[in-house]
Amino acid sequence: MPQRQSYPTVSPESGSRILHVPFDVQAEPVHQQLLAWRERIGKVLDVVPTRAQIERPFRGRIDTYWLEELLFANVYTDALTLERSIARISQDNARSIAFHIVMDGDAATLVTRPGKRVDTPLDVGVLAVDFDQPLHVLRGACRHVTLFVPRTALQEVFPDPGTLHGRVLGANEPAAQLIRERLNVFAAHIPQMSLERAILRLREIVQLIVDAFGAQAGVRGSKPAVARAIAFNTARRFVQANLAESDLSPESVVESLGLSRATIYRMFQHEGGLHAYIRHLRLRAAADDLVRFPAAPIAEIAWSVGFNSASDFTRAFRRAYGFAPQEVRTYKDWFPGERLDADLQGLDLEEAALVRASWSGRPEGHRAA
Repeated sequence: MPQRQSYPTVSPESGSRILHVPFDVQAEPVHQQLLAWRERIGKVLDVVPTRAQIERPFRGRIDTYWLEELLFANVYTDALTLERSIARISQDNARSIAFHIVMDGDAATLVTRPGKRVDTPLDVGVLAVDFDQPLHVLRGACRHVTLFVPRTALQEVFPDPGTLHGRVLGANEPAAQLIRERLNVFAAHIPQMSLERAILRLREIVQLIVDAFGAQAGVRGSKPAVARAIAFNTARRFVQANLAESDLSPESVVESLGLSRATIYRMFQHEGGLHAYIRHLRLRAAADDLVRFPAAPIAEIAWSVGFNSASDFTRAFRRAYGFAPQEVRTYKDWFPGERLDADLQGLDLEEAALVRASWSGRPEGHRAA
């Protein structure tokens, strides 16, 4: 299996100084501004624009700072729809945990995860994202900070950092307010900081964020919290060790570990329950195997991750991710938004060519109608 790395894949050589990389689309022609932003962040996220958004002016700027194992990005964008699909995940190497902190502007954010459909926007202060899991985000115009953190930095509180995915600290929660205050000070002073001081301060902020999420999850701050953390870690490891067993179920976990149903439910409530957690891990493992073993039959992959039949697996995969398992193998940086071909008539030839060039060639059979 290819080694997976975190984003960025290679930290630039900066010696003892902080490497700062700014980017702004303001100088681009209007019809290229959003497309330029899409190209900039396209290594890890798909921007999902409409034709109307492409035609309008778009404001997007980012100041990125590399601080050893951490990446700090101070960002402003107009309203955006962002997506990280299971197909993209299975074929790239971005595996960090990212914390998105809304600093000012529109904090209303619609976050959708497989199996967790939400129609009401959340008032986001801090959003945790695992780049190893799918996500669809509709975000308003705002200034926000994004911190990319290696998974190993979080394992003292969250042995499985993936359980942070989709967790939110509300914009008005005291912890989120304190995190914003610290980040505002940090952003104002980082141009004058030494590398060592900046790393120290940013690690302190990351620890503050992790502690806040740990308290929210009930795994930080007291003896009962520590006991819950240990029990959760035991249950998680049991599930992962027995994932290929077709009889793995919430009932078998309860029986094997001697935990009550209520305890198990509370542990995995954020994931939609233990049954949903097991299904997610099976589908996620299958998505990787579909790419790693392109000649393996779908049925063989289904059985290897605990499904009883290829048809059950295909239905579960399509329900979770919106397309069939075999489509992961043909993924080539699909353009995940609405089909633009029908809208090109309103553009001149140069503009139409630009839009087509920006669309990275989702196979004809997979394009949205």
